[in-house]
Amino acid sequence: MYQKFFKRLIDIVFSLLGIIVLGIPMLIIALIVKVSDPGPALFKQKRVGIHKTYFSLYKFRSMKMNTPDVPTHLLENPDSYLIGIGKGLRKSSLDELPQLFNILKGDMSIVGPRPALWNQEDLIAERDKYGANDVKPGLTGWAQVNGRDELAIPVKAKFDGEYAENLSLIFDIKCFFRTFKKVATADGIVEGKKNS
Repeated sequence: MYQKFFKRLIDIVFSLLGIIVLGIPMLIIALIVKVSDPGPALFKQKRVGIHKTYFSLYKFRSMKMNTPDVPTHLLENPDSYLIGIGKGLRKSSLDELPQLFNILKGDMSIVGPRPALWNQEDLIAERDKYGANDVKPGLTGWAQVNGRDELAIPVKAKFDGEYAENLSLIFDIKCFFRTFKKVATADGIVEGKKNS
């Protein structure tokens, strides 16, 4: 009952409230991005949704228009692609705010596995093992509050599977409030190639 009805209701109410409350700050960020670098303030990126369907994820653009379409941690020198305020947007996670519209549309939920890039075949395959591709992706999730970018793909997928298995209001609340600590400390964010 929670997953089929109340979770969606919560997503609609809180994403709409977020858009209303954060509307002016989002407009200011959009203007700063436009001034910082030629091109649109927002960008759309092909991501994997529930049941491995595709949708367009919205973000404030923190990187230049010629940046390769790969996860940032796979770039050799990601700082060279950042626009003026890009580092601050990414560190504060403010670049993620437009995903409130994805949540309102129903592409995403507030809490769920972070949507994989269309070409992250290793992550998608690992999530299949745990049924994590069969829940709606989220703005934040269990893997995000347990390491974010620092996690190896199999570990991240396992956390996503734990979320899918234990999905409930209490678990969502736990993920949601632990997210604030992670964002406040920029904990778990890795830019550029990791040493293996």
